[in-house]
Amino acid sequence: MTSDHAAPSPAVTVVGIGADGWAGLTDAARATLRGAEVVIGGPRQLALLPVECPGERIAWPSPLRPAVPGLLAAYTGRAVAVLASGDPMFYGIGRALTEVLGPGAVHVTPHPSSVSYACARLGWPLEDVEVVTVVGRPVARVAAVLHDGRRLLVLSADAETPGEVAALLRDRGFGPSRIRVLERLGASEERTTEPVRADDWPPERPPGDPLNIVAVECGRAPGTPHIGAVPGLPDDAYEHDGQLTKRHVRAATLGALAPAPGELLWDVGGGSGSIAVEWLRTHPACRALTVERDPERAARIARNAERLGVPGLRVVTGAAPAALAGLPRPDAVFVGGGLTAPGLLAACWDALPAGGRLVANTVTLESEALLADAYRRHGGELVRLAVAHAVPVGAFTGWRQAMPVTQWAVRKSADPFETPAATAGADR
Repeated sequence: MTSDHAAPSPAVTVVGIGADGWAGLTDAARATLRGAEVVIGGPRQLALLPVECPGERIAWPSPLRPAVPGLLAAYTGRAVAVLASGDPMFYGIGRALTEVLGPGAVHVTPHPSSVSYACARLGWPLEDVEVVTVVGRPVARVAAVLHDGRRLLVLSADAETPGEVAALLRDRGFGPSRIRVLERLGASEERTTEPVRADDWPPERPPGDPLNIVAVECGRAPGTPHIGAVPGLPDDAYEHDGQLTKRHVRAATLGALAPAPGELLWDVGGGSGSIAVEWLRTHPACRALTVERDPERAARIARNAERLGVPGLRVVTGAAPAALAGLPRPDAVFVGGGLTAPGLLAACWDALPAGGRLVANTVTLESEALLADAYRRHGGELVRLAVAHAVPVGAFTGWRQAMPVTQWAVRKSADPFETPAATAGADR
């Protein structure tokens, strides 16, 4: 079907530019920049433009993201171009612009990203490489993707990042990992360092160029605990005071919670934070917050999250249900403690949207009675999890039974008239 009306012109054209500057742009990209009345970008990108681009040059303020709507509004009606490093839609300004203006108002002209250049220089298949950005984010995020034999590319914040990555690798038991630093990719002065083990990274090594990417070939040191990619990490991966959902029960709990990319978890009664930590580790887009009334445990949760590569875990210090007020609406809730607090279970249930999941664990008869009543009213699935470990019994071996855990798992119905019988045993 055709229309008599032409599609509106984009409000902003975003041009990706590499370290090779003006020489690396296509003719179409150059024409866009020559014709722009206003060019917005970082100081480094703006400095790459020749004098033949007469438009007014505006540097992004800091912090950048909150300033985007107002800055664009100030130049409404003028031909605006935005300069971005490499591919603007790969950890770039393109995302913020399309979220503010809508994709129809933004035209993007990409340039090869630093990741594409790095893989080309290293001979690494792009699809087999894990990419982590630490631009404006903690270097601790790298810890979540450390697996023996894997290849990582770390998008650096500045010249200090390579040394920080090396220190993290040593601290997490990956000192044998080989590091290379690729600087100013695509420019005539491009440089790739010789590989060096993280253990051998000299503390006095002078910083290189701030425009760099760090390539890591992961190697785990002998004796370093194996931390897998699925829920059920070893209990000794966590710092705790005994308040820890144990490994086998934790794996079953995460299976019932069923994390999906982009979803938000409330971990109520966080203890050591293990459920929230492993929810976040399932996918980089997962989000979580944990509510813990004890300040010492709350601090311990934050340390566990940082250690295991998910420093974005939000820790709320306070007693539930009062501490739940004003929190963003969750997609799933786990209640690992405090079930007998008046109104807690009801508050968690009311916070869930239709289709949201709730999982609650307990080892006490009092809390078990609450879960049995909730199961009767809302349906779902009520199970008892029992784990026994083989232990020495004199010269022989026997079983030591851990305290059984009662678990209630339920999906909130979208149908207000759905009965508990209809939801019992339903897929979550």
